[in-house]
Amino acid sequence: MVFWRKKKNVATQEEQEREDKIIHHPGEPEIEPPVEYDSDLTPDQEHEIFGETEAEILEDLEEIPVPSHTPVNDAVEEETVKKSDEGDVDGGWFSRLTKGLSKSSSKIGQGIGDLLTKKKLDQDMLDQLEELLITADLGPQTAAKIVADFGKDRFGKEQTEEDVKEALAEGVAAILTPVAQAQTFEKQENGPFVVLVCGVNGVGKTTTIGKMAHDLHIKQHRSVMMAAGDTFRAAAIEQLEIWAERACCPLVAKDLGADSASVAYEAYEKAKAEGVEVLFIDTAGRLHNKSNLMAELEKIIRVLKKQDENLPHAVLLVLDATTGQNAHEQVRVFKEMVSVTGLIVTKLDGSAKGGVVVSLADQFGVPIHMVGVGEQIGDLQPFHPQEFARSLVGLAA
Repeated sequence: MVFWRKKKNVATQEEQEREDKIIHHPGEPEIEPPVEYDSDLTPDQEHEIFGETEAEILEDLEEIPVPSHTPVNDAVEEETVKKSDEGDVDGGWFSRLTKGLSKSSSKIGQGIGDLLTKKKLDQDMLDQLEELLITADLGPQTAAKIVADFGKDRFGKEQTEEDVKEALAEGVAAILTPVAQAQTFEKQENGPFVVLVCGVNGVGKTTTIGKMAHDLHIKQHRSVMMAAGDTFRAAAIEQLEIWAERACCPLVAKDLGADSASVAYEAYEKAKAEGVEVLFIDTAGRLHNKSNLMAELEKIIRVLKKQDENLPHAVLLVLDATTGQNAHEQVRVFKEMVSVTGLIVTKLDGSAKGGVVVSLADQFGVPIHMVGVGEQIGDLQPFHPQEFARSLVGLAA
């Protein structure tokens, strides 16, 4: 068998050699490799040969190309948000929140159902309930606290699934209520209210800025400006440009690689001169364990404080709920480096780790301003602890 395969390979090789002789005759000269060289053509000669440039083509167009997202889209989105606020779209915000937390609530709800094979609450059931909460990313300390409070007055008594869920919702809400604080954007006497938005890569900082700006300008009719402080990624600047168009807000941006602190400084000068009420400053996504990148963030704050010692008025840290307990380390480091004033938790619909919001509230006590459960403009809303707690354990409003 081996000999036959070898002969077959030889035949194939001979066939290839015959084809090469036909395509590349032995008398032909060898093909020389291409040599790169600089063109000696003048700009006028290049124009004559290659034709019009892209800029000239655009100038000659009767219609200027526009982004795919048009004012019509904005009107539709605004109407959708309005209807959702009134409860006309998919049951309103609570319905979307419940749907977004369904992965977390189904884990907790199914677990509670499995635990209640016996009616009376004993220590074994409490231990299993604590373990269930830990798997939903509430964290060991927070889970132990909630279960301990839950078992105080119910130990040895008969419990239904609804009783357990109601009690857990009360315990969760008790932890969340002290940190649920709405972010106010109060116009300052000597300039705009400055909001610095930070966080690691991919948490949704730019999108969050766009949604907040859209709400303030389109719905509340307040003047807003954005600053593209993420000068490390061209896509970040382009993305903020799109959001600025959606929200009909001016944008201050520089070329890729520019000093982000100078962008923040010039944006504040411009916003102050034009009487803008709120200035959002985007920052580059940076890992919390990279000291040099964190130092750049500190530099932005130092530069702003040269204008006014009270700047920035708010430092919002955006967290991705899908990172689970890793969010704790992010809060710890950013809080130490830039004095975070509040949290915004996004992508709660992305995994079964919605319980991390509870453990963050319990461990750090930092105000939680907003939560997000989707990509649409209306999917970022102020944080309401009672709604969140009931949605997390799978209870109706």
